[in-house]
Amino acid sequence: MSTTTDRAAQASTAETAATPEIVRVTVPKRTLASELRAIRIVWRRELIRFLADRLRIVTTLVQPLLFLFVLGSGLQRLSSAGTHGVHLNTFIYPGILCISVMFTAMFSAASIVWDREFGFLREMMVAPVRRSSIVIGKCLGGATVASFQGLIVICLAPLVHVHYDPLLILGIFVLQLLLAFAITAFGVMIAIRIKQMQSFMGVMQMVVMPMFFISGALFPAAGLPAWLEVLNRIDPLTYAVDPMRKLVFNHLTVSPAARRALNPGVSWWGWHVPVLLEVGVIVALGLAMLSVAIWEFSVTE
Repeated sequence: MSTTTDRAAQASTAETAATPEIVRVTVPKRTLASELRAIRIVWRRELIRFLADRLRIVTTLVQPLLFLFVLGSGLQRLSSAGTHGVHLNTFIYPGILCISVMFTAMFSAASIVWDREFGFLREMMVAPVRRSSIVIGKCLGGATVASFQGLIVICLAPLVHVHYDPLLILGIFVLQLLLAFAITAFGVMIAIRIKQMQSFMGVMQMVVMPMFFISGALFPAAGLPAWLEVLNRIDPLTYAVDPMRKLVFNHLTVSPAARRALNPGVSWWGWHVPVLLEVGVIVALGLAMLSVAIWEFSVTE
């Protein structure tokens, strides 16, 4: 009898051992604190990746420096008759301030494509946080990284005959930060739909370079051919280059003729667009593209 009982006990123990143990997983509730923490983590990750990649810091500076010093110095003699004594390097400096953050912001957005290829994006998407927090953190991280890159170009101001001024530096940095946020949101909006880095780089070259050349970074925005004037006015980057140029020229000692020729401002049907409205256009475009990026990220599997 005892033997039968022992066998029954052993069978019960074996069945219990064979039954897998159920581990309950509790997903924390989404709160404002958890969403802010997720934004901070994604933002910090972008900074860590940027600071760890020193080659990236150097390579993204090559093109702005080529435009600023090689192109500016090479065409100075050819353009000296139309610049009214202002060095060409000084004139294109505001545009270079913009392009220095453009490429860095787009490369920050490109990290989404890398994360998708290596599987890290899937881990982020299954995290118990809203996907909007991931997108916001990515855009804020890209804007911060691009602004740090822009600070390097700001330090080059004396080399192009632009003297340091606290208000000038603060104004340039704020404009760069807003532009970097808008460009990062634009890049994220595109990168979410692209699965290969080669495709993203092709799209970036197709979109970013025309935006830069049409924006008036290398030429005044007034007196253009009709077709180029239309493209210039619908180019979002125009509304970042123009206030940047106004800010720089307000701290330069130049003749009235040079100011009229080189800093005419942007006009809509003869009405000069105020600086605050231009800045508002950049902010509105950045928020609009951020909203589109959040929606795309939310419906992406």
